[in-house]
Amino acid sequence: MDKSLLLELPILLCCFRALSGSLSKRKYAVNEIAVVKDEFPLIEIVQCRMCHLQFPGENCSRGRGICRAGTEEACMVGRISKRDGTPWLTFKDCLKNCADVKGIKWSVYFVSFSCCRSHDLCNEDL
Repeated sequence: MDKSLLLELPILLCCFRALSGSLSKRKYAVNEIAVVKDEFPLIEIVQCRMCHLQFPGENCSRGRGICRAGTEEACMVGRISKRDGTPWLTFKDCLKNCADVKGIKWSVYFVSFSCCRSHDLCNEDL
């Protein structure tokens, strides 16, 4: 047998083991995505800006920080505005099964959600 094949065998077995389910036994495997790039498994987690309360013209007043979006999550920005379109409140977080929604009527307000997962802190740009 060729020596180069023998040297590559341990690398191949490690990749196969990671892709065949050993990642599912990890503590945080639910929040991770296994991506095969250049024949090596990588774990891709997107970081999102977090702020639970931000009023127009002010800095974040509650829940400021960073959260990590897992497999079924995305970075989210929620906006609540008055009927005339005046912004009233903004909030940012990680959200499971996030969907872009515009103009949901809620009493005398309208609520919109914008989601992204393209890069770390992508919800700062929304």
